[in-house]
Amino acid sequence: MAISISWCMFVSALLFVIGLIGVLIKRNIIMVLLCLELMLNAVNLNLIAFSNYLGNFQGQVFAIFNIAVAAAEAVVGLALVLSLYRNQGKINVDEINLLKW
Repeated sequence: MAISISWCMFVSALLFVIGLIGVLIKRNIIMVLLCLELMLNAVNLNLIAFSNYLGNFQGQVFAIFNIAVAAAEAVVGLALVLSLYRNQGKINVDEINLLKW
């Protein structure tokens, strides 16, 4: 039994909204990065669902590129978090003000 595209879109929208709410209300920068990853995974689910629905592989290729970009974003984000923690000793988003004059 095949899963309909409407269910995939519903799950994808739910994941995206959960990630968006997490980005907007979380104070810990690691949780913000995890919520961004959740949003990117929702986009991947949508790409793969539409690719399967239309019968071509273009959406799956874009999803693979999106996974590679998400992995690079996670590496750079965690490196920035480690650098901030070493320099300031805190990783709360509200307390980081390096770019303020």
